Amino acid sequence: MRIRATVAAVSGALALSALAVPGAHAADAGSASTYRADVAKVREAARAVDSGKSAFRASAAAVDAPYDLDVTFSNIKVNKGKSIVVGATTHTVVPVTYTLTHPADVDIAAADFFSGPYIYRGTFGNADNEQFGDEPGTCTPTSSTTASCKGNIDIYANEGYLANSDAGTWKAAGLAIAYNGQDPTSADFDITKVGVADQGGFTSPNVQRMSKLTVNATPEPVTKGKTITVAGKLTRADWETNKYAGLSGQSVVLQFRKASSSTYSNVKTIKSTSGGALKTTVKASVDGYYRYTYAGVSTVGASTATGDYVDVK
Repeated sequence: MRIRATVAAVSGALALSALAVPGAHAADAGSASTYRADVAKVREAARAVDSGKSAFRASAAAVDAPYDLDVTFSNIKVNKGKSIVVGATTHTVVPVTYTLTHPADVDIAAADFFSGPYIYRGTFGNADNEQFGDEPGTCTPTSSTTASCKGNIDIYANEGYLANSDAGTWKAAGLAIAYNGQDPTSADFDITKVGVADQGGFTSPNVQRMSKLTVNATPEPVTKGKTITVAGKLTRADWETNKYAGLSGQSVVLQFRKASSSTYSNVKTIKSTSGGALKTTVKASVDGYYRYTYAGVSTVGASTATGDYVDVK
């Protein structure tokens, strides 16, 4: 696993290095690598103005930066408003829709105009963490000055860019860059001719660590009226080890449905113990399925075990 940079300890400009596509999938990302690298370069220059430094000129006295692009964002909706649940090793693709507004003289159809959503944790402009998409968004004009857009945010849990402490509240933002014919890879690249709009503060669903539940009801079969022991385990994703670890002290509901029914009913609520262990007992009455379900918390996603069938004799 690659070691995650402690983004909070560096400036907003330096933190942009995290926008580079992680090495494990850079080779097959194609244009994603170029897109993220170019975005990082332009945003670093834009934010260097605040510190009076420039990454593109030898003279520290000359601060070169992109100009403010007259583009605004609104109606940013991340993941249809649902929590963003990220597993221990998964590549999670988060859909986003947004509205882009611009003057008529800004050509959003230009081949070198890009826009896209991202989410960040902490302070806008000096975030503790940011997650972008591998590709820019796509926009469909709805008038001469507005467009309806959509894009994705790509989160790679096993690349070391999420710490467990990143679970919880995030915010959303929109970014637009007009290169105006400038090539960021060229020695003649003139950053002052590039326009950038970067707008944050939008609502985003929480980013949560994925949870998992197991269940095992014994004995099977069982005599009617006898005791059934229902065991299981609650775990959650550890983004730093890329494994699932036991989660203790959480309320979990035992549910049951008759074999003749399609609906589960709550039986009792118990708490997970050390290592996420679950265990309780019930009296056998009829054939059916037992399962555990967990509602989740702000930092951990909900989960439900697959029902375990018990044949009652």
